[in-house]
Amino acid sequence: MWTAGATSGAERSLRVQRETLRFDTITIVGGGCYGGYYVRQLGRAEAAGAITWERLIVVDRDASCAVAHLPPDARPPAMDVVAAEWAPFFEQYLTGVTDGGADVSRDAIVPSPLMPHLMADWLRARAASRWPERRIEIQGLGSPPDVPWQRAGDDLTHYVSFAEWMCPINCIEPARCPHTRGPRDWSMPSAIAQYAESERAAGRPVEGPFVFHCTHRTHGVGMIDVAAVVAADRAIAEHGAGGEASFLVGTASHCHGAIQRFAIRP
Repeated sequence: MWTAGATSGAERSLRVQRETLRFDTITIVGGGCYGGYYVRQLGRAEAAGAITWERLIVVDRDASCAVAHLPPDARPPAMDVVAAEWAPFFEQYLTGVTDGGADVSRDAIVPSPLMPHLMADWLRARAASRWPERRIEIQGLGSPPDVPWQRAGDDLTHYVSFAEWMCPINCIEPARCPHTRGPRDWSMPSAIAQYAESERAAGRPVEGPFVFHCTHRTHGVGMIDVAAVVAADRAIAEHGAGGEASFLVGTASHCHGAIQRFAIRP
């Protein structure tokens, strides 16, 4: 929420103040170059009163990652480095909060630009655990999405982007694109939703899409909400219980994204 008030008695001189963001748990994926940048930025944001949290978790398979070696005066408050592979960590964390009915309304994840499609992987693993007698398979996309750049990974995850140039890590995807210097009249979550509609219209029915939108929160740090991942798991459980079903899952910012389609077979 933004509020504005006059300063120095001049109506045209306004001071814009942003409300402090309050989180319970923030989980950063990776403790190397990218994770280190996010940690530094969140530390600056916390010092400026822009954000607070109860716990800040950095997950990296290397216990000696860059973040682990930060000096005490550079470590944000309540920060823990967890030495673990990303997939097992999220298997434990997301399964625990979902099955335990925890309140995750103030929990968030800071993705890494180079991470695999971890949220789709967890949702697929959940489906396999829920229906051990059924076949869970990743499907290639029925047709290519209408975006300027795309590429299919070896695991059939489809990577998409509206940018055909290299974007800086600290871009907050403002209304005016810093590269084109024109309006950013695109948004990947909307494009993925339109793609799902076109698939259904072409006779390739798909549920969703379930898109975890990574949005800028403060000081150049983007996050996705854990509550959205938990809600997607519940929706997949409901739709999959009725028989064979195919799901489209995406993690995306306004400009970039990863899409995966998987099916639950009888």
